[in-house]
Amino acid sequence: MSTSITVSSLSFTWPDGSPVFEGLDVAFGPGRTGLVGINGSGKSTLLRLIAGELAPADGTVRVAGEVGYLPQNVTLDTALRVDEALGIAEQRAALHAIEAGDVSETHFETVGDDWDVEERALATLGELGLGHIGLDRTIGEVSGGESVLLRLAALLLRRPDVLLLDEPTNNLDLYARRRLYAAVQSWPGVMVVVSHDRELLDLVDQIADLRSGQVTWYGGNYSAYEEALEIEQEAAERMVRVAEADFRKQKRELTDAQVKLARRKRYGQKMWDQKREPKIVMGARKRAAQESAGKHRIMHEEKLAEARERLDEAAEAVRDDDEIRVDLPYTAVPPGRTVLTLQDLGLRYGARVKGGLELRGPERVALIGRNGAGKTTLLRTITGELPPESGEVRAHVPLRFLPQRLDVLDGERTVAENVARYAPGATNNRVRARLARFLFRGARADQKAATLSGGERFRAALAALMLAEPAPQLLMLDEPTNNLDMASVRQLTTALESYEGALIVASHDLPFLESLGITRWLVLEEGELREITPEAVWFSA
Repeated sequence: MSTSITVSSLSFTWPDGSPVFEGLDVAFGPGRTGLVGINGSGKSTLLRLIAGELAPADGTVRVAGEVGYLPQNVTLDTALRVDEALGIAEQRAALHAIEAGDVSETHFETVGDDWDVEERALATLGELGLGHIGLDRTIGEVSGGESVLLRLAALLLRRPDVLLLDEPTNNLDLYARRRLYAAVQSWPGVMVVVSHDRELLDLVDQIADLRSGQVTWYGGNYSAYEEALEIEQEAAERMVRVAEADFRKQKRELTDAQVKLARRKRYGQKMWDQKREPKIVMGARKRAAQESAGKHRIMHEEKLAEARERLDEAAEAVRDDDEIRVDLPYTAVPPGRTVLTLQDLGLRYGARVKGGLELRGPERVALIGRNGAGKTTLLRTITGELPPESGEVRAHVPLRFLPQRLDVLDGERTVAENVARYAPGATNNRVRARLARFLFRGARADQKAATLSGGERFRAALAALMLAEPAPQLLMLDEPTNNLDMASVRQLTTALESYEGALIVASHDLPFLESLGITRWLVLEEGELREITPEAVWFSA
């Protein structure tokens, strides 16, 4: 049997009763599939069901072959050695024992036929740009991005038939991403990848669009999917216009018919009152008129109902991906005003800002650099969360920081309550009116933060910070596009268009940074922060 994934009549509901899937049927065959959909549509849940981490309430998941799964949030024990993380520690120890002259049968059983496991492990690390790490170092000595690649290396060494990747480029610098892209391109089996990284999605063979609990297939990569979707949406919008015109026509015809029937009724009543014909004739005529009127009315009402149904169907085919629209006038910073001063700053773990660095006015600064360079450490030092090793940091305006882990939200509080914490002077009505512009309308503002999807949680955290009092005139974001789908990235971009203060964004997502209108590029490289030209960015990210 060829390698494949078959999902049949799958139903799944979270313990709080929130349904995710009901009767889902989908199959994934050989090749690379990009699984896309809005945040909360169930992409990560589907991967976990396929991987066996979750059990369906009903239906079946069948996988022909071994499954390898890279989850969205990779956590590895910092005390583990690299060979333990790769799953080859026992085989490696047995090999070394045999090489040292110990011919115990258990060592040969442990090695099996995999005599080149150490060479393969080193080669795999080299292909992913991790050749410098070695097999005896501990996970605590590698960066977050390197730990993601290590987990991928462990999967590649296992040679599974099916590979499931959930946001694999999160926290990876541009160099590491290119290594991952190469691994994806050379994958020979079944691959299903969930990602907001369009460069990665442009390497897949087909797109599976998960929407409203069902999957629609599109041939080609993400760019081809976008083109097909645009054509599809244009056709859907035309169908809506046609259906609306038909609905208006049927409504007019029903109204006209009702007017005519009312006239006939008045005329018949007049004839009855004047008794111009025999009673039996007038009675028969009245009954016939009533029957005819009833059939006529029913016919028009049915036509109107059919037109309404066609309009509803056409409207359902048009995607309504709302955008964040919010006015933030109190965040404005005058062009010449000093916002932030760094002076001879020494950071934990060795990075430095030599001399002085000033941020003035509503500048938009991109902070880039390799994994482990110290970008997050710098941002946490600016906020005061970490003390500097030396030198001085001074923020001259109110600032807010949105970290990667989104821990600005209290999971046990509702979205509205979380925002109210940051704006204690705002009335409940004002909080809700402003939240609606961040797409938390009505009951959605009463959801507990712990129940939100990754994208919703990000949007709620962004709302809490941007609507805070006093209004932040310096906003700092650390890898904000991690775990966001394409629609959410667009929503973030439109929200930041409304922001009038100074902005510092640490990110490896260069297309996203370029969409923000960055005015200044800073790179942390070899322990030093320096300014670079936009042309040099692609060589330093």
